Amino acid sequence: MAHMMAAQAQEDVQHTRAPSRHRKRFTRHSPAGEVVVGYLSRQAVRLNALDLAVRRDKPDAVHDMRVTVRRLRAALQSFTAVIPEPDTRLLWAELKWLGAVLGEARDAEVLTDHLHSSLAAVPTELVLGPAQARVTVHFAGPEAAARRQLLDALDSKRYRALRADLDRLVSRPPLAPAAAQPAGKVLPKAVAQACKRTEHRMHRALRAPAGQARDVALHETRKAAKRARYTAEAARPGLGKQTGHQAGRLAKRMKDLQSALGAHQDAVIARAAAREIGVQAHLAGENAFSFGLLHERAHHQAIAAERQARGAWRRARRQAHGSWLTRA
Repeated sequence: MAHMMAAQAQEDVQHTRAPSRHRKRFTRHSPAGEVVVGYLSRQAVRLNALDLAVRRDKPDAVHDMRVTVRRLRAALQSFTAVIPEPDTRLLWAELKWLGAVLGEARDAEVLTDHLHSSLAAVPTELVLGPAQARVTVHFAGPEAAARRQLLDALDSKRYRALRADLDRLVSRPPLAPAAAQPAGKVLPKAVAQACKRTEHRMHRALRAPAGQARDVALHETRKAAKRARYTAEAARPGLGKQTGHQAGRLAKRMKDLQSALGAHQDAVIARAAAREIGVQAHLAGENAFSFGLLHERAHHQAIAAERQARGAWRRARRQAHGSWLTRA
């Protein structure tokens, strides 16, 4: 990756050199562009490092790479006052593509583990037929296909172009005039906007009728909560000690909300998978009773996770309405 140079943002200059990646400490008086580009640079370095780990199928490498892609996307989406959206639209779309490919590989793995764990928690006398083997067989094909698709993507010209575009962005970012302003003034506005987005989606989810409509709305809320969390984390180094501490607390609360909503989404998907595998077992002449239990178990897990998410949102909302954000 090209070495980053000192930032020289000017109001009448759209393209400028990036700040040094070796700078380790910022203050609320630091240029907003230095803080944002520094964060993007760190994530780009991490993405490069995870490439080999994913290819070697290291534990959690796919998950970590997927999170890094999400962090990059969140920063590009949230800090458009610093790096204008038109200049990053193509890169954002390509990161979305890469995230989807990583998601296919990761989601199959997570769902398999979820159903195996759920079966392991069922009393032995209630596990009828080769249930564990049925789960393994059901996901073996999709997992292998997702793995092949991921490796093909990492070997593609499209992926190499994405990496090159990301390197260009952090080495010579197209900074907006606001990039030269103090981080303590510019960055809280981006965090506040991400929090408002989460709040609007949560309200929509809570008003939605129970069932598929609410499940979808809660999943969309989860995406917004992730974005708010990552935006707060990215902004934190440029907010000073006190406000930075508040940003850290907000990020933690959004992470709690994200986790609860993630558990809800996992249960919703597991419920559908349990029904599908149960039908296949029945058609194969096996006893599908155990998968009926898993379906019911996932149903109650989804209800419990939604209840937990409501509580997590109440706590997150208090942080999202902190004075440092309401003034933004």
